[in-house]
Amino acid sequence: MKIAFHGAARTVTGSKHLITLKNNTQILLDCGLFQGMGRVTDKLNDYFGFDPKQVTYLVLSHAHIDHCGLLPKLVADGFSGKIFCTAATMDLARILMMDSAKIQMQDAEFSNRRLREGEEMEEALYTEEDVTKTLSQMKIVEYEEDFEIDENIRLKFTDAGHILGSAAVHLSIKEDGEIKRITFSGDVGRYGDLLLKSPQKFDQADYILMESTYGDSLHKDLDPIEDMLLEIINETCNVKRGKVIIPAFSVGRTQELLYALNGLELKGKLPDLQYYVDSPLSSKATEILKNHPEVYNNGVKRVMKVDFDVFAFKGLRFVESVEESQSLNEDRRPCVIISASGMAEAGRVKHHIRNNIGNTKNTILMVGYCEPNSLGGRLLAGEKVVEIFRDEYDVKADIRSIKSMSAHGDYEDLLHFLACQDPEKVRQLFLVHGEYDVQQNFATRLKDNGYKHVAIPSFHQEFELE
Repeated sequence: MKIAFHGAARTVTGSKHLITLKNNTQILLDCGLFQGMGRVTDKLNDYFGFDPKQVTYLVLSHAHIDHCGLLPKLVADGFSGKIFCTAATMDLARILMMDSAKIQMQDAEFSNRRLREGEEMEEALYTEEDVTKTLSQMKIVEYEEDFEIDENIRLKFTDAGHILGSAAVHLSIKEDGEIKRITFSGDVGRYGDLLLKSPQKFDQADYILMESTYGDSLHKDLDPIEDMLLEIINETCNVKRGKVIIPAFSVGRTQELLYALNGLELKGKLPDLQYYVDSPLSSKATEILKNHPEVYNNGVKRVMKVDFDVFAFKGLRFVESVEESQSLNEDRRPCVIISASGMAEAGRVKHHIRNNIGNTKNTILMVGYCEPNSLGGRLLAGEKVVEIFRDEYDVKADIRSIKSMSAHGDYEDLLHFLACQDPEKVRQLFLVHGEYDVQQNFATRLKDNGYKHVAIPSFHQEFELE
């Protein structure tokens, strides 16, 4: 049995991990879109590193686009097997992949209108028809169900606490009379998350693929989210009379922001402004989350006893049409605009940043992890000039961040996730979904906690599972 790492290898995007059995059965864990990798992003998304036609099964941990966003291309290029996921992941993946297809087409059209001599035309990676075909291949597996994929492969999902529907993947694979137990963490959420339940314990594994996004960071002891939002909104909108632009992932982060702003209203502290969620996808994702109240933690359930809709408050408006979105740039009144994507690499927020980055009155507020080469990452790094849609813009707006809003667990959360394991029984632990320097630090921490065999795979590297 072999495993190869074709994405999220020493980086945090493009999750793809391929298990190949001796009988040539292939199991692909996730098939994510590379995002924010600079000029090489398109090339990375064009080449899988394996033949989609040879993949037998796919197991999807959750619906974030860096984990599911290349599924339609995989299907278009010949993958015809089943895609196993939770029910909520299927609901979210449907709207996220369809939105991704539309954004790709829109961004390609916008960039091609500004094409310079000698530059190549941009094309979308896949179409809405490819998304529809992908959805037809999805098969729902419930949390903690002992599901038989075939006579040699069993699958179980446990709640990873990252976003709605997110799961850690547990495979039991029989080969040469021996059962090997492989766990893929997916993305691990936080213990004590603002909205969701904490990650579940899981059975002993022989091999573990472990995410490591914040493997050298601690989120705790930071200012409460509500207080930081209030300070930034007051300073920008009421003092400087500017706008707060918040790039936020449509699934998870946007709902956390709405919940925190609703909390300010319940306490009588919310500034009297217009609050726009400029993302049709975010609107759909919020409705899906409302339809799954079973995922809420006890804190949210207590709030719901006094406030039925914890994602709504005075001044909130969901923007649907492109025309209304464009009109926000012409409206000079102070306001808060929450828009996708979270790394500011695509979608409507990229246009809002382009139109507001040159004004010192405005604030661009980052509320999650950004790949260093993404627009969000470059803003967080303090670059004074950034390229947006092939033009350069001076960064005059204030750039702020709220680190405590990450949906990824810090190193204490990751160690807590692994606490149900006996390190002596783990033959190999692979670190994925993290920057290399972070992974090296986390690997040292893991070895101090008893994990003797920790590997940090490089891009396309293959390992034999003894």
